[in-house]
Amino acid sequence: MERALVLGRYQPFHLGHLELIKAILEYELDPIIAIGSAYESHSLDNPFTAGERFTLIEVGLTAAGLGPFPILPVPDANRNNNYISHLKSLLPPFKVVYTGNGLAHRLFSEAGYDTRYFPQVERDTWEGAAIRQAMLDGKEWEHAVQPVIAVLIKELDGPNRIRAVAGSQHGGPSKPPAEK
Repeated sequence: MERALVLGRYQPFHLGHLELIKAILEYELDPIIAIGSAYESHSLDNPFTAGERFTLIEVGLTAAGLGPFPILPVPDANRNNNYISHLKSLLPPFKVVYTGNGLAHRLFSEAGYDTRYFPQVERDTWEGAAIRQAMLDGKEWEHAVQPVIAVLIKELDGPNRIRAVAGSQHGGPSKPPAEK
């Protein structure tokens, strides 16, 4: 079975990511899950640490009866000209690349990889930015993740972390939203 690199930030691991892994398995590809921007955390775009994301992915896949697959944190290279060699030095060999990032798609394509975009399923609902925004706004977000993932995110105090980070990034403390 050929190896497929599945590169994402998984902020958080949601049902779209789960459907992607299922689709990759249907293509008879063996996924390597790379957690991008591994050193980034406690920001609006990257609220969860690499270790927290690892746990969310592992628990989500296990709950779905999938895996085990390699789940590896990947720090950013910060230089496009050595990005591919940086990843190749950190990961097992792979032939196919799945990414939702346009720049990564371009770099892997130029390097000769079979590069594919994530199949978009329920993109308006199952999208990390939309989930984080719903948490920030105190709206319902749990429908976009597996129940076990929602429990873990709440245990990590994810929604409150996002609101606190938003307040600090916008010059002051954030108010928690009114209870539903």
